[in-house]
Amino acid sequence: MLRIVNRVLLGLAGLVLVVIGGSVLAVGLGARPPSWWVHDGRHDVLLSEARRTRWRDEGWWWPTVIAVLAVVVLLSLWWLAAVLRRRRLAEVLVSTGDGEGALLRGRALEGVLTADAAALDGVGRAQASLTGRRDAPEARVKLMLEPHADPGEALHRLTAESLAHARDSAGLASLPAHVRLRAVKHRAERVN
Repeated sequence: MLRIVNRVLLGLAGLVLVVIGGSVLAVGLGARPPSWWVHDGRHDVLLSEARRTRWRDEGWWWPTVIAVLAVVVLLSLWWLAAVLRRRRLAEVLVSTGDGEGALLRGRALEGVLTADAAALDGVGRAQASLTGRRDAPEARVKLMLEPHADPGEALHRLTAESLAHARDSAGLASLPAHVRLRAVKHRAERVN
């Protein structure tokens, strides 16, 4: 949902900026704007001094300007925090088989999945995180493979053993995963 809101807001802001900037550029190059447009001549300014200072002496003007700017700043900070926040799953809904459910901490399942993946042959380090919804989690797994490891075999064992074990133990119908494989880099050593 946040991704959709983010894209819509960015799209609208971009569209407004392109329309205003394009119209100012077109008028500056000599195009005739519509009669209702704010900017109507090549040497005209967007906001005249009379328009800028029209409400200055009214008692409601400055509190309104400050309130609107404060709301814009707060919404911008909320948006920035929402975009930068990592979406880790706090809990997973585990099916108990009797129509009821139990909640499992997401970090606990991540820890077990990380330990299980790190124990695979040829895996130097592993890191797992859960995203998605609590009734439909998704795993993101990063594996650092040893130089002698076969990536295809490591991926097969991860999906057939570690992810299947996590899926079955949590009673999930499926556990989609995004797996990133990397090789451990070693420095060259001289042999005498």
